[in-house]
Amino acid sequence: MKRTGLILVAAATVAFLAAAAHAQGPSARAGSSALPAGVTIAGVPVGGLPPAQAYAAVRNAFEVPVSLVVGERLVLVDPATLGAVGYAKRAVWAAAAARPGAKVQLQVSVRAGTLRRYIAGLAAGVDRKAVDAQLTLRNLRPSIRADRLGLRVDRAALARTITAAFLSGSREPIFVPTAEVQPKVTVKTLDAPVIVIHRGHNRLELFHGVHLVRTFPVATGQAIYPTPLGRFSIVVRWKNPWWYPPTNDAWAAGLKPTPPGPGNPLGTRWMGLSAPGVGIHGTNEDSSIGYSESHGCIRMHVPDSEWLFDHVEVGTPVFIVAD
Repeated sequence: MKRTGLILVAAATVAFLAAAAHAQGPSARAGSSALPAGVTIAGVPVGGLPPAQAYAAVRNAFEVPVSLVVGERLVLVDPATLGAVGYAKRAVWAAAAARPGAKVQLQVSVRAGTLRRYIAGLAAGVDRKAVDAQLTLRNLRPSIRADRLGLRVDRAALARTITAAFLSGSREPIFVPTAEVQPKVTVKTLDAPVIVIHRGHNRLELFHGVHLVRTFPVATGQAIYPTPLGRFSIVVRWKNPWWYPPTNDAWAAGLKPTPPGPGNPLGTRWMGLSAPGVGIHGTNEDSSIGYSESHGCIRMHVPDSEWLFDHVEVGTPVFIVAD
């Protein structure tokens, strides 16, 4: 088979028909005598028939609808709708020149653009997008909505199968090939650490998926430096961090960077959030835990911050709620 523009043609058939037409010349094409005995065209018996009847028989056979099996549905489609053209007249000319009992093929072309457009319309009614699992809060606890597989028609494979069926003369049912589309986020993906911080109660809860693992007392922001509410994630994890004073805040005026050690305001661990300048960390002001005394961050007892650090990762979701 070779591609000529948008038409796929059985090359051997073309050569055979061209040779037959050349051998007979114009008089054979115009003749009306019966075709040689036992001759078939694409499996259709035409021997002994006048050319007009042979042409009609071949056309009727070719125009039998194609059966497409789509899931549990059967769809019947005319060859023309699929871009297929059967050159019955040429085949009759070739049959008239053939020996008795000869098996003459039917030249067929398939217009790729027409077939592609039909398959696109078919796929539009079959394809469905995958649905990702979603992590949300319900009653201030993590809740996971299940993922769902998607489905798509394998358009290229279906086009090849339909084209091959036309070129071979087959009218066997064609099962529309489909493939599952996997969601990017699954329930298994979300079976991971989740932090919920209750700003009003100065409490941090660590969940694994929807299951509570441990609860910690924390300090959150003062009224003038409130800890932000919303959904965030851990974006960095640092052991023994330096502390750098926020140069844009008046309360930090004159303060200098502090290296790791007992006097470091961040303690020994820093888990920075996607909220700018806000993180979960240890503290050198242990007495502030349980109160709203920070400048927006979430302070923890140093041993608690070290334990939490080892049980979360970059990307861990963090929900901060008002309650």
